[in-house]
Amino acid sequence: MRTGLTLRNEVGLHARPAALLVRAIAGVEADVRVRFGDDEADGHSVLAIMSLGARKGDRVEIEATGPQAVDAVERIEALAARDFDES
Repeated sequence: MRTGLTLRNEVGLHARPAALLVRAIAGVEADVRVRFGDDEADGHSVLAIMSLGARKGDRVEIEATGPQAVDAVERIEALAARDFDES
């Protein structure tokens, strides 16, 4: 399962939003990858996600594989739709 998201929250995928993303998919049986430009990060690693440097207005791609891939992507989409609870 794959989706693209344009980040609308003020800080992009920095510490707090990255931690919320990881927490949102904790316990979900899926391998999640976050891509920004040519870089890719493990969706279960706060530091890896932060290292992408994605900011407000940037578009990131989310790809999940595994038995609960759809659930993982839906959780991330819902979190992004809420602007990572920043607004």
